[in-house]
Amino acid sequence: MDKIMSTRVDESVTFLLDHLAQKLHTSKKNVVETAIRMYSEKVNGQNDFDTFKETCGVWKRDESASATIKKARKTFNSSFTRHCL
Repeated sequence: MDKIMSTRVDESVTFLLDHLAQKLHTSKKNVVETAIRMYSEKVNGQNDFDTFKETCGVWKRDESASATIKKARKTFNSSFTRHCL
């Protein structure tokens, strides 16, 4: 799914974008997408973002699951009784 993005760039950059799209016989969208992918590959040294590798361990908590559930239920119940009285 495509998303719309808006950004302010220098006039010379828009000229380059138009020029590249015409020279490569492609759309400006394709030029921007390809440039970002190439830049990302250069920075990261890889093509894909490894979600598992980047987020590994974020699920670890200092408290147990039962303590988290107990705290969430207590918060829910106190807010429910506060608004229903």
